[in-house]
Amino acid sequence: MALVVVPVRYPLTKHSRRTLERAIEVAREREAALTVLHVDLYQNGRKVTRIDLKNAVEQMFGPLENVRYVVRTGFLVEESILDEVAAENADAVVIGGQQASRLRRIFRRFTDNPDIDGYLRTHLDCEVITVESATA
Repeated sequence: MALVVVPVRYPLTKHSRRTLERAIEVAREREAALTVLHVDLYQNGRKVTRIDLKNAVEQMFGPLENVRYVVRTGFLVEESILDEVAAENADAVVIGGQQASRLRRIFRRFTDNPDIDGYLRTHLDCEVITVESATA
């Protein structure tokens, strides 16, 4: 079964909600499983549980089928996202526009090519779907 990974903030922001909406659509269209990922940063000292994450998502979207909730702890959000995508052999990752910008900055440190989608396709065989913020 195909897998879509969607990293989100907790508590969920309006950007996380838009990203989750798109990820849920993508998972349904592809009949794929969905992994909702939150990264707890060591330096923030907060502890978010999978239950916290699940309750927040289900409060917004109701119960979802074929969804796994994952909370990882790390120093860099971007690195933790890449690790999860690689470990789960995800077919697609749905990220917000702000996260895409952060990933581009990280890639620029290591490579002269900030093409996230190309990098992930080459190194992880993964499609990246970017959700831009709504302009109000």
